[in-house]
Amino acid sequence: MSNNSNSKTNIAELLGDLNAGVFEEQINTALSDIAANVCTHGKKGELTIKFKLQQIGEGSQVAVTHSIKSVVPKSRGKVTEEMATDTPLHVERGGRLTLYPTTQTKMELGAGAATGRTDGVRA
Repeated sequence: MSNNSNSKTNIAELLGDLNAGVFEEQINTALSDIAANVCTHGKKGELTIKFKLQQIGEGSQVAVTHSIKSVVPKSRGKVTEEMATDTPLHVERGGRLTLYPTTQTKMELGAGAATGRTDGVRA
């Protein structure tokens, strides 16, 4: 495995890509809500973030199920909430996860390449 930092997943960038940024916003909201209630009620709160990965077909893509579970303390007990969604991601060299592939196969776009037709093409 390469020691190149470009071959590693950038979690800050990835969080913004998951579920079109909604997952990151859910984490931000949950952390703020938990922190506010911890200070208000003097009880412990908890936020659990979980990732499950499963290969899509036989290619180099994975379906990432990302979920959060929050435990928000209240004056008489606690409120528990769980949310989960999936995002398909590309697996690049070294296991780096990206929303879009960073490398693509070169496409030859000569005359008629898009349709396969060469009639009417001038030399």
